[in-house]
Amino acid sequence: MRVDLPLDQLVRYEYPHPEPGDFDAFWSRTLHEQGAHPLNPRFERVDALVRTVDVYDVTFGGYAGDDVRGWLLLPHERTGPLPLVVEYLGYGSGRGHPVESLAYASAGFAHAVMDSRGQGSALRAGHTADPHGAGPSAPGFMTRDILDPERYYYRRLFTDAYRFVDAVTTHEAVARDRIAVTGRSQGGAMALVAAGLRDDVRLAMPHVPFLSAFRRAVEVTDHSPHGEIVKWLAAHRGSVGLAFETLAYFDAVSFARRATCPGRFCVALHDVVSPPSTVFAAYNAFAGPKEMTVWQFNGHEAGGPEDLLRTIRAVRELVS
Repeated sequence: MRVDLPLDQLVRYEYPHPEPGDFDAFWSRTLHEQGAHPLNPRFERVDALVRTVDVYDVTFGGYAGDDVRGWLLLPHERTGPLPLVVEYLGYGSGRGHPVESLAYASAGFAHAVMDSRGQGSALRAGHTADPHGAGPSAPGFMTRDILDPERYYYRRLFTDAYRFVDAVTTHEAVARDRIAVTGRSQGGAMALVAAGLRDDVRLAMPHVPFLSAFRRAVEVTDHSPHGEIVKWLAAHRGSVGLAFETLAYFDAVSFARRATCPGRFCVALHDVVSPPSTVFAAYNAFAGPKEMTVWQFNGHEAGGPEDLLRTIRAVRELVS
């Protein structure tokens, strides 16, 4: 069933709500302040019971210097620095077990998977805490300190995403001039964050990116996680304007406007988690050369393994 605008309208959809006038200043200040905390990347070789891939348990200083975990997976047979695929995870997912993330290293790339602080108990297991407090919120992460952009949960997570690239590119097996970022849903939004904030990302591959065009999203779906915002606003009737003022600093549309590398997107027309118009809002704002794959009859799973294969092909083109 169609859950949003017809495709001929989606391809022209532009998110009408302006971004904060100090958006760039907010993120420049955030990254400058967080740069005072040591990055301190650590790589510990682990036995993941696989022979073709070498696995490292990664720890680095994320937001406020908090320890954030991840995996770095490398082909066992390799020569010279490798193209790097940085993967960010969907809402509720943690880094899981290395055997869940073998495809990119098996294809010949370095593959870095970042844990999402405080998440990782709904889908794959996570190992990173979020030690910072929060005000009243709906269950989940979407409304944690939603009235204060300085304390909002995604300020921490997006800072982690930025610093993760700095951390994993210190490993000698990684080619710093061949960085691709990818992810699905929440991870797709973080790929846009990294591409929008950094100038060393060569390719962005967001699959059905979430956290985009917030005002539009809550108008067309009450499915979680957007439903968390709806529930919070229903209980805090007098704070609607302030909540959306905060969310505007974390909208994937604004990060897409600042990304100039090539972008390979996908959208699913039956998706009630990342409504198609919100995905096209980010895609149409994306400043670099871009292409969109449309999965006409899929929901939030989108292309599934086909998206994985699209990513592998795109990275091969990057390094060819």
